[in-house]
Amino acid sequence: MRSSLTTTLAAVVALTLVTAAPAAAHDTGQRHRPDLPTTYLLDPVGPAADDIYPEGVAARGEEFYVSSTTDGTIYRGRLDEPTAVPFLPGGQDGRTMAVGLKVDGRTLLVAGGATGRVWAYDLRTGGLTGSWQVAQDGSPTFVNDIAVGPRGDVYVTDSMRPVLYRIDARERRTASTALLEPVVSFEGTDFTYDQDVNANGLVVSRDGRYAVVAKTRTGELFRVGLADGSVVKVDLGGASVAGDGLLLDGRRLLAAEWTAEPQSVVAVDLSRDLSSGTVVSRTTDPTFDDPTTIARAGRSLLVVNSQFETRAAGGTPEPFTVSRIPLP
Repeated sequence: MRSSLTTTLAAVVALTLVTAAPAAAHDTGQRHRPDLPTTYLLDPVGPAADDIYPEGVAARGEEFYVSSTTDGTIYRGRLDEPTAVPFLPGGQDGRTMAVGLKVDGRTLLVAGGATGRVWAYDLRTGGLTGSWQVAQDGSPTFVNDIAVGPRGDVYVTDSMRPVLYRIDARERRTASTALLEPVVSFEGTDFTYDQDVNANGLVVSRDGRYAVVAKTRTGELFRVGLADGSVVKVDLGGASVAGDGLLLDGRRLLAAEWTAEPQSVVAVDLSRDLSSGTVVSRTTDPTFDDPTTIARAGRSLLVVNSQFETRAAGGTPEPFTVSRIPLP
């Protein structure tokens, strides 16, 4: 995400305006609950807090999960409790770094950043149910974000290699570590890879035809055809969306922007075919501190405060938190 590869990886793991009223089409009947905490502390605090630097978040029901980029610990919290505690210890199963998270049913999927790994865990038992690895060809890798299609296929971005991976829904349980197979190549397309961080946040459309991928530092979004491999830059009418984590609700796209000023969650209304969009709001919050990823919890949005800029500057971080705000 910065000029050199070293600083780039550090930035990706080191990677009030008007808030639009939610449209009725996005209303699930649940309300943003003022009785719940507005921030959640990641435990442990004190000296150990310096080693968290969280990045990913996923939610299911009343529970949510947060990843540590430093040692791969996965934290679990409840919406009605102010503190999230370790669920999966760092280093377990070779999980020395954890970035993007996704919950699908009873399964937690974890992207391992520079490890080139993806893991799947049973949410009830914490047991490992699947493991995948990029091809060991000596080239840099940064397995960044995860999305699940409507039929259960799993898609994974790589910020250093110009491909999108897919794990077939029928192959989501493994007895050993399987190979992550590319399904789309970005070579020769409008999605050009450079020495910065490239493919980052990822979502899949409700019908499973397309993915939308963020290129954070250039403020671009790309629509990717999952069947034909087509790649189209999303026309934002001249606007920039420096999205890290993405969330797609119908045709409303939400994106966390921590590299922009002010740091915010951006709402974009996309066209029916997802090839164009209009920025409709940017929502800020006093609790934001380098917000990287987002997850929906009812009518609320959970936002991870990574403090990556503090790490890049060699500073001392505050205790790490997750913010809860009304869904934009």
